[in-house]
Amino acid sequence: MRGMSTVSLNGLTIGYDDRGAGPALVLVHGHPFDRSMWRPQLERFSRSGWRLIAPDLRGYGGSTVVPGTTPLETFARDIAALLDHLGIERAVLAGLSMGGQIVMEFQRLFPRRVAGLVLADSSAQAETEDGKRRRNEMADRLLREGMQPYAEEVLPRMVAPYNIRAMPDVATHVLGMMERTCAEGAAAALRGRAERPDYRDVLARATVPVLIIVGRDDDFTPLSDAELMNDHLADARLVVIDGAAHMPNLERPDAFNHALAELLSAVSQPT
Repeated sequence: MRGMSTVSLNGLTIGYDDRGAGPALVLVHGHPFDRSMWRPQLERFSRSGWRLIAPDLRGYGGSTVVPGTTPLETFARDIAALLDHLGIERAVLAGLSMGGQIVMEFQRLFPRRVAGLVLADSSAQAETEDGKRRRNEMADRLLREGMQPYAEEVLPRMVAPYNIRAMPDVATHVLGMMERTCAEGAAAALRGRAERPDYRDVLARATVPVLIIVGRDDDFTPLSDAELMNDHLADARLVVIDGAAHMPNLERPDAFNHALAELLSAVSQPT
């Protein structure tokens, strides 16, 4: 029976969960989180005929911290190397926020390996000049101050304030993930995302089922970003989760899992 594991790939250690059996579903966490953000999905779908793979990205969780700049392409190639190690040729890939952008980069690099896409609370457009400046300034701040001030500041945007009050365990989990993240790894990812390309053409060429999902009260990646992605896809479904902000998979796991289950039922079984 598989569970939590580590492996040496591309010169670093990657921590990951590997649960269940069947076609593969890869869960890619956002910034500044770790693979534990996917706990409700791991528990639900690993018992439903799917093999769930949830890695810690380099710089996060139990994986090696690499300072400097980590482009989205590097994250995507790390995931491909992990799938190679596990003998998985094709998978559904799901990512939230930065994880969604990594999934889009994976689609750009390895379209034949993608059986379906889930893009949660993410955006496809290239970073703006102002956005580049802000991300690099935030990277500098994290290196200067550490993660705790930032984590406390953004918690009410990650988890809706009404959910912080109603679901203190979720708020504590999200805050803890952010506080535990290494500032060097988080800063490297921010600098890499500042240089991200526009993925709308990548989405327009996708021929697999796609689920776009967003919390109605998300102001990091608002509904307008989800609608923009949906406009560029031929085979997509847009689901808006009421009562959630940037973390609908944790704030409203039943609604999130219902939408994910419908996407998985529409996917041709990976070979």
